[in-house]
Amino acid sequence: MIILDKDAKTSDNHGTYPEKRTLEQLMEGSFILLDKAPGPSSHQVSAWARDLMNLEKLGHGGTLDPFATGVLPLLAGKAMRLTGRILTHDKSYIALLKFGKEVDLELLAEKMEMLTGKVYNVPPEISAVKVQVRTRKISKFEILDLGNKSVLTHIECEAGTYVRTMARDLGLLIGTSVELKELRRPSSGKFNLEQSVTMQQLADAYWLWKEKGNESGMRRILHPIEMMLSEVPKLVVKDGAAAALSHGAPLNRPGVVSIPENLGVGSEVLLVTLKGEAVALANLVQPSKVIPDMTQGEVAKPNCVLMKEDTYPRSWKK
Repeated sequence: MIILDKDAKTSDNHGTYPEKRTLEQLMEGSFILLDKAPGPSSHQVSAWARDLMNLEKLGHGGTLDPFATGVLPLLAGKAMRLTGRILTHDKSYIALLKFGKEVDLELLAEKMEMLTGKVYNVPPEISAVKVQVRTRKISKFEILDLGNKSVLTHIECEAGTYVRTMARDLGLLIGTSVELKELRRPSSGKFNLEQSVTMQQLADAYWLWKEKGNESGMRRILHPIEMMLSEVPKLVVKDGAAAALSHGAPLNRPGVVSIPENLGVGSEVLLVTLKGEAVALANLVQPSKVIPDMTQGEVAKPNCVLMKEDTYPRSWKK
């Protein structure tokens, strides 16, 4: 990091360190990792969670079919502005495929290998998106266990991959019908099942908080928005700059406390306060190497504001 103002301070009267937020504050901008059960759609599950916690806004990132299970991120409040980022995460799946006849193991492995790399992945007709030719990258499609006319497989793939389509295409290659019987998503991006909770666990934790005043369960379930963006380079800003940025203003040089080295024009950064609060995602309009020599002018422009307006007091006149 390049430190530009080592004497910069933050006020204890405004803002909150992410780890010290109240549960009410967390629900204004946080996410939940749900282990979705079979049966309901992703939309139904997110609606149940929204109504359970009496939230105005709660959406999901990465649709799972009703019969499928596994990691389903739910985004609350301002975290919903990051839905597009979650949707582009790579995914992994455990899929149970059923064959119309006995299949030779070597032939199966050979044909599965043909379905890795960049492949055509046309959405099935029952999908919620327009059926059109497109490609997706399949990093892994491997056998975990072989049964009687069935195989348990592990898949690692690009977001938006339809496993039903992979099953159909595999059937065309080996000359028999292939049915997707079960599907489980162990991970979505860097998030996995070990970090996830069931709807029942969410309901129990919420009840303990509201009825018994026990916050421990909800604190393990509600993750601050900063955790979702931990891999983005962080540019630290002063309190006054955070106030302006929360209203969509660009970041000017006087508001910068520190900046990562070796970033070029257009690089995406997470603007954070001295307390570590996410203010906005932004793109640099100057390379980081020239910013220390600047005294005025724009440094970055926000593309997604995450901080609630007036979290920090305005330092300018209306």
